[in-house]
Amino acid sequence: MAKSTTPDDIDDSSAPLIEHLAELRNRIIKSLVAFVIAMLLCFMVWNPIFNFLTQPLCDALESQGQACNLVLIQLQEGFFVAVNIAMLGGFVLAFPVIAFQLWRFVAPGLYKTEKNAFLPFLVASPLMFFLGASFAYYVIMPMGYTFFLGFQQFGMDGAGPVTTAPDAIADPQGAIESLQRAGIAFQGSVNEYLSLTTKFIIAFGLCFQLPVLLTLMGKAGLISADALRRGRKWAVVGILTLAAVATPPDVISQIVLFCVVYMLYEISVILVTRVEKKRNAALMAEGLLDPEDLE
Repeated sequence: MAKSTTPDDIDDSSAPLIEHLAELRNRIIKSLVAFVIAMLLCFMVWNPIFNFLTQPLCDALESQGQACNLVLIQLQEGFFVAVNIAMLGGFVLAFPVIAFQLWRFVAPGLYKTEKNAFLPFLVASPLMFFLGASFAYYVIMPMGYTFFLGFQQFGMDGAGPVTTAPDAIADPQGAIESLQRAGIAFQGSVNEYLSLTTKFIIAFGLCFQLPVLLTLMGKAGLISADALRRGRKWAVVGILTLAAVATPPDVISQIVLFCVVYMLYEISVILVTRVEKKRNAALMAEGLLDPEDLE
């Protein structure tokens, strides 16, 4: 005969869910507090952060003999640029606290072996993102911005973009000659530049998560090293497409990105192979796997 459920039984069974929701709320509040504090700190020093982010562009402009100047298209644009920089920097500073709060919420529901398996990925993920962001900042962005600035059109003397100088106004014949070749000068928007730079950093940071993601999927049994080997040709097509979309349309930067991401793919194959060997060895030691099944 089925046991009847009383209202008290229902309340008792729902208590753990309420406790989990309360725990989740506390973790979210602590993460938000850390983010707000970090964002306020970054807002106080947003100028040095902005100078750091504009360094690749300034180097590219200086190599062409131009001043590094960005313009404000809208009156309030400068304030929102400072806020966006503060939010980006605040998330970076607060990420260790956010990751720790996430781990404290998830860890009690994991076995000891699961904690030992998951913790390395939690540490490796931000490290790989930092490597990807650094690769974008120090390698891809200088090449990309130099490529984009190459579409400027300089004046008749080749010294710089055509401008309406006072001496040109005084000399109508010189003004007519200068207008025979219209100049195209870079006058970038602060907000647009910050948006483009942020996209570069985030895109390459996510690309460098490939070994972490594939290794974690291999450890969970969702993908095998053999499947990765057989899918190399599709990986090459996907990486080439990514290189064409995420980088400027110059061959050098696309080749660099392709080589790096494909190297990460091959590293993922090696890592998944090692994970499979360890898992199979553990299963054979427990008598749950026949060695003949691996042949």
